Amino acid sequence: MTDIAPETAAPARGTPQRNGGDLVVETLTALGAKTVFGIPGQHALGLFDALSRSPLHFVSSRVENNSAFAADGYSRATGEVGVLFLSTGPGALTALAGLQEAYATGVPMIVVASQIPLEGLGARRKGMLHQLDDQKASAANVTKSQRLIQHASGIPSAIQDAWTEAVSSPQGPVWIEVPQNVLLDPIFVPAVEDALAEPFDNPPRVELVREAVTWLTESKRPAIVAGGGVRRGRAQAQLLSIAEKLNAPVVCTPGGNGAFPWNHELSLQSWVEDRYVTEVLEDADVLVVIGSSLGEVSSNYFTMEPRGRIIQIDAEPRVLESNRPALGIRADAGQALTALDDALDASLSADADWHGATPQTVVKETLAKVARRLDGQDLAVERKFMADIREAVPADMQTFWDMTISAYWGWSCWDSRDGEFHSAQGAGGLGYGFPAAIGGALGLQGQGRPARVLAVAGDGSSMYSISELATARQHNAPVTWLIVDDGGYGILREYMVGAFGKATHTELARPDFVKLAEAFGVPARRVKPADVGDALREGFAADGPNVVVVDVLLKMFGPTHLDI
Repeated sequence: MTDIAPETAAPARGTPQRNGGDLVVETLTALGAKTVFGIPGQHALGLFDALSRSPLHFVSSRVENNSAFAADGYSRATGEVGVLFLSTGPGALTALAGLQEAYATGVPMIVVASQIPLEGLGARRKGMLHQLDDQKASAANVTKSQRLIQHASGIPSAIQDAWTEAVSSPQGPVWIEVPQNVLLDPIFVPAVEDALAEPFDNPPRVELVREAVTWLTESKRPAIVAGGGVRRGRAQAQLLSIAEKLNAPVVCTPGGNGAFPWNHELSLQSWVEDRYVTEVLEDADVLVVIGSSLGEVSSNYFTMEPRGRIIQIDAEPRVLESNRPALGIRADAGQALTALDDALDASLSADADWHGATPQTVVKETLAKVARRLDGQDLAVERKFMADIREAVPADMQTFWDMTISAYWGWSCWDSRDGEFHSAQGAGGLGYGFPAAIGGALGLQGQGRPARVLAVAGDGSSMYSISELATARQHNAPVTWLIVDDGGYGILREYMVGAFGKATHTELARPDFVKLAEAFGVPARRVKPADVGDALREGFAADGPNVVVVDVLLKMFGPTHLDI
């Protein structure tokens, strides 16, 4: 039984009549979309029927939340806009956790959700299947904006506007709803031939740049915190130039991993959770924070107490001064750093003086202190495990990390080299790694670039996305999935033991991951920790998806914020 009324039924098979769904896919195609993620649904039938007449490549996940993660991973890996199709009600709601990650991390996405017929909207409660009182209100916390399209003629302009908003800094997902009858009804609107969506300009204010330059010119101990905004603004070259002009130590947040060369003599790498690095940032007389809120992790759990002045650059106005008073500069990181770079004198580097030491010496000694701290914590297994993975992964390979102990290590110790480091640190939800990697791999493949990627998950987080083994197999996605099996929610186990002396309900029954993967037609093997590097290299050389399972109980390095 279906709730499609005769007057809103799709045209008979074989007829040339187009519908609202065609306008959606035509506009997306004109804007440059190539791939769409999602799951078909009853109210979205017109949309999916239109896909059959479209060059768009559709990737059907098995759970809507994983479709959102896949579109997110596609966007991060390719630099393109991720596109997500959702059905009404439960389908739309199931995707919200994935959209929270995209929203928190600034990933540009277009989300097209179907809706019940127009006659059921508003205050009327007709009891239609999937009906919500206000579906788009549910997405208000996890998208930049929400639109309801009530007439087919408005579809092209609405999608074009949404695309413009999605790619304008601060970037993020934008929600569009199209009722069932608007998607299905025959239309007389001509086919969409072209569409243009350019990001809004978001430059820094001139007087703020001038003031920042004054502060930095007078500074003797400048330091820089590079957040995810640097990567989103493609401002790595400007950051390097500014750091070298200022002779300023640079630390990258987890989201900013890769924004600054890992082994540069000014690089404090990504050890934001170490007290020795925190002390350097506290001692700076001017701290430049770019694309970061100085939030929980990047402030070493709010223990950092800067004694100098702060310059904070971010495209999101709500971030500015949200944790610390600062000279707040609302701007795209790329445009702001370009303006600063152009205005700064190249001779400033000679003025840097950290209490008689050079910045290079401070960086070298700080990293040595971090290493000695780790040396004293019996972490040989963990450090070798991460080093073996890093050695096995090609320098230009993109990696996707779930919320697991390995990823927590990766936030601090992973050198992304020529690749890209992607994790779910924005919202911190489980299940991100594997579906995001599928989206990333298929996107890279579509661009003709090296497409093999690595996904890393724990046994707990892997169960959130285990069904996507079917998706990976169906699309022959070149993803190697490393599952670190420690028998439960490892990081929560550590937290609870640390806080209460015991862990409660963190242990998990789980399947035989090797047999389960093989049941999906995906090659898999279980190896010892010492063999993880060789197993990954074999997986990288194979075709299509494969799984490597490692039984190992990893520990986190000791927190330093608890000693304050």
